[in-house]
Amino acid sequence: MKEAVFSSPFFGITISIVAYSIGVWINKKTKLAILNPLLISYLIIIPALIILEIPLEWYERGGDIINMFLSPATAVLAITIYRQREILRKHILSVLGGTIAGSITSLAVVYLMCRMFILPDEITASMLPKSITTPMAIAVSESIGGIEAVTVLAVIITGISGNILSPILIRIFKVKNEIAQGMAIGASSHAVGTSKAIELGEVQGALSSIALVMSGIVTVILSLILFI
Repeated sequence: MKEAVFSSPFFGITISIVAYSIGVWINKKTKLAILNPLLISYLIIIPALIILEIPLEWYERGGDIINMFLSPATAVLAITIYRQREILRKHILSVLGGTIAGSITSLAVVYLMCRMFILPDEITASMLPKSITTPMAIAVSESIGGIEAVTVLAVIITGISGNILSPILIRIFKVKNEIAQGMAIGASSHAVGTSKAIELGEVQGALSSIALVMSGIVTVILSLILFI
């Protein structure tokens, strides 16, 4: 009976939707950035699977269906980019320069820290694509010998951190330019950070979406170069 209920794809889909909905409700009620809906959903789902002794494979039957929407959801960001195409046209050189600089910085920090702590090459390869969206990060990690699970964890932590901390860092460093705000968020914390950029404003959301895509391309190229 237990297997029939919990091994169904509907279980994974339902618990994911319910957990995220609870996270959204808590976030709206408390208005605390640290109580990110995505983070709260993890804190609900993981203990639930452990307490109920539900194998991860059962949950993934529904979770994998939800993962199918990651790529289309990322593609939808093109609408925001299209609406702000005039800004992109005027600042194309700044956008390209900022994206490349952000990607290089992210890769350099990860690579040097992994070398500093003498981590195995497969861990380094897993961590390098942490700042790009999940589908691209997994593809990069697999192509250079990384571990998918480590990559996914790194991407999740990076995205949630960017979503929570980006408004705070913008205030601390007094970043007034909307383009700079969007570029910084998108280049460092992919789609999860971009969702926060969209909340800040349409310009920030558009530039963050552009940075997300550009950073992915730059990271793919540089990661392959590092591991040739």
